Amino acid sequence: MKALIIGCGIGGPTTAIALREVGIDAEIFESYPDGAEGVGSFLNIASNGLGALRELGAHREVMAAGIPTPQMVMWSGTGKRLGAVANGLALEDGTVSHTILRSDLYRVIRGAATSRGIPISYGKRLVSFEETADRVTARFDDGTEATGDLLIAADGVHSVTRHALDPHAPSARYSGLYSFGGIVRDAGMTGEPGVYHMVFGKRAFFGYTVAASGETWWFANLPRRLGDVPDDWKPALIEAFQDDDNGSADLIRNSPVELALPVFDLPPVPTWHRGRVVLTGDAAHATSPSSGQGASMAVEDAIVLARCLRDSESHTAAFTRFERERRARAERIVAYSRTISNSKAAGPVARVFRDLMMPFFLKKTASQESLAWMYRHQVSL
Repeated sequence: MKALIIGCGIGGPTTAIALREVGIDAEIFESYPDGAEGVGSFLNIASNGLGALRELGAHREVMAAGIPTPQMVMWSGTGKRLGAVANGLALEDGTVSHTILRSDLYRVIRGAATSRGIPISYGKRLVSFEETADRVTARFDDGTEATGDLLIAADGVHSVTRHALDPHAPSARYSGLYSFGGIVRDAGMTGEPGVYHMVFGKRAFFGYTVAASGETWWFANLPRRLGDVPDDWKPALIEAFQDDDNGSADLIRNSPVELALPVFDLPPVPTWHRGRVVLTGDAAHATSPSSGQGASMAVEDAIVLARCLRDSESHTAAFTRFERERRARAERIVAYSRTISNSKAAGPVARVFRDLMMPFFLKKTASQESLAWMYRHQVSL
């Protein structure tokens, strides 16, 4: 059996590796002309995601490239401490959630794929696919095509495959936020290594952690109408944070602000698979970064899909089993993350109510026990 995988982000290579572990060949096709070295800011790989990577033998290298960040402390823009929650729950061997540059995570995962001899072709933007009784052919915009037994979409929130599979499939849904991030040396911010400080500011959301090396890793979420892009984002960010009782405005003033990304997620996608084609990762259930679960969910999908294909009598049965095992969890995480994103874009009245209720919310719905469903979930081949 051979699988054609569309997309070489995080989900594509992990899916190819997982398939190789169960005896299925895979080839990856990436629309961009080059790899993603140096692309993107940083992200959270939660403890459940590291548990999934452990199944592929890749977790140690990922952890070595990142920094441990097992805790979060919530603050209001006025400097009031709202509460603390775990950023993931430690695995049985003590493994905790890590923050890692997206480019480093990509480097490790893609390296693990290429070291296994998995071929990756670049400049291959999918335009259509066609199925026969026993094969599927992918056609690309450069005029080439490839044929295999399965086509697996790992092409992200704006998936071309999703709409080729179902023209009525929902499109990406804008969260109302633009996201920024960076790493600054000697930023003057204080904090215990391993702790994220999350600030629900008066006009925007700010988060940072101070690494053991002294570097400050920071990100910001700015409410903004989609497409309302200034010539220079830095003044807009400084203005958004200048009245908050923390050092966020000063840090941004002394930091390069180069990458501004609108944040999207997906409403429930009715069709995850049809025939020999299946959606995975963000193509099926993109979540906003607020839950810190996007990369982890893609890796979980890879493990579960590979297992289902190995243990099922047909690809149809495998895809059905995969969806049954993954859909409810994925949609719950998307909804949870969207709730958090909405709180970051609260208006003046909602902001006051949010800051009053946040301590109670954290105790009831964001405690270790209440979030065990998300972080204790473990997948295996």
